[in-house]
Amino acid sequence: MWIDTHCHLDAGEFDADRDAVAAAAAAAGVTGIVLPAVAVSNFAAVRALAQRHDSCVYALGIHPLCTPGAAQADLDALRREVAASLGDPRFVGIGEIGLDFFVPGLDAGHQTWIYAEQLRIAREFDLPVLLHVRKSQDQVAAQLRRIGVRQGIAHAFNGSVQQAQGFIDQGLKLGFGGNLTFSRARQIRRLAQELPLDAIVLETDAPDIAPAWLSGDQFGEQHKARNTPAEVAGVAKVLGALRGLDAGPLAQAMWRNSVAALPRLAAFAATMAPSAPPASRLPASAETIRNLPVSS
Repeated sequence: MWIDTHCHLDAGEFDADRDAVAAAAAAAGVTGIVLPAVAVSNFAAVRALAQRHDSCVYALGIHPLCTPGAAQADLDALRREVAASLGDPRFVGIGEIGLDFFVPGLDAGHQTWIYAEQLRIAREFDLPVLLHVRKSQDQVAAQLRRIGVRQGIAHAFNGSVQQAQGFIDQGLKLGFGGNLTFSRARQIRRLAQELPLDAIVLETDAPDIAPAWLSGDQFGEQHKARNTPAEVAGVAKVLGALRGLDAGPLAQAMWRNSVAALPRLAAFAATMAPSAPPASRLPASAETIRNLPVSS
């Protein structure tokens, strides 16, 4: 069965049907969902969701888009919450943290400080990180090397081969999701096909980055449709088609990689990891996408 290593199930887009969304994911064969926090104000929400749904685990962190309102008090609160959560088997790491140099108006220095301090918390407690790397791969990786964090996931990876190798050399996995399903995402598809399989994990970033069969095969359209954790099963089929892998071996590899990235998941592996994933078909539009050439 599949694992979604990055899903914001606490987001407002799910307020009307959150439990139904979680049930649909389970029906699609998604037995693991990682819920990263984005600010101190939603720590309790992600923890409560993880406690309510058997498939869910959570991480705690301050997202770069939330750094304008964050200060030392937020970092102190994060450290206290992390220390208090170490005995919770559903707590798996620090995240979502990182840098965003795409959204205008963010203070680069301030978000870099918040990010670096969270890396220090991760190192102090020997925890992995869930990283936001939008237009910031080199800067995020540089701080990882400087502070010495060597485990986690570079979420929604969209960099070069050289940048990918830098994260891999630092001990991290790379997250691939809905963007992988778009025929124009040639670089992402090429990376997913050619990188070592043990460097890859699957994700949705739900409710964002919906796959092509929900939003149309055009860049820029993915935010017009709501993504859900159930869609990681379809993303997995696209990855399997690109790499020539059947569902069973691929599902086992994705679970193995996810546990390597987030070792506290190991406590759930016996009950959540796959033995014989269902051989469900891709949505019709995804079957078309998987046959598109990866190279231009």
